[in-house]
Amino acid sequence: MKSVFTDKTKTPTPADLKNALGKTSDCWIKIEKLTKEIAPKAVAAWHFSGEKFGWSYRISDSKRVIVYLLPRENYFKVALVFGNKAALQIQNSDISEHIIKELLAAKSFAEGRGIRIDVRDNGNMRDIQKLIEIKIAN
Repeated sequence: MKSVFTDKTKTPTPADLKNALGKTSDCWIKIEKLTKEIAPKAVAAWHFSGEKFGWSYRISDSKRVIVYLLPRENYFKVALVFGNKAALQIQNSDISEHIIKELLAAKSFAEGRGIRIDVRDNGNMRDIQKLIEIKIAN
C-alpha cells in the first residue's frame, strides 16, 4: 500500500497530514518529538519516492535515516532498519515478541533488517520508543 499523498507537485502540509491521519496524528507528533529529543541534531523532511510509493517523512541524523513515517489513510507506518548489533539488542529486549519475530524474519540487506509497524492507536508506542532508542544508540 502506498502513501496517502501521491501528488509529486504538492508536499504535504501539517493540515493535510492531520486530515489524512485522523486520530493517529497525535501519535505521529509524539514519535517525531521523541526522536528529536533523543537525537537533537536530527532533521525531518518529506521525501517523494516515486509514483509507486508517494510521499514519506524521514527523520535523519548526519549518518543515516533514523525513522521513516509512512502516511496512510487514518493511520501510518513506522519503518526502521537495524544492523546486526541492534537486531541482537532488540532480540534480547522486552520489546513485543511479535515485533521481534517480524524483525528476525525480515530479509537481511547490506544496511540491515527492516521492519514496518502499523500505528493505529497508542498501543505500540512504548515499543516504538525503545526501537528508536536502540536505533540511535547503534
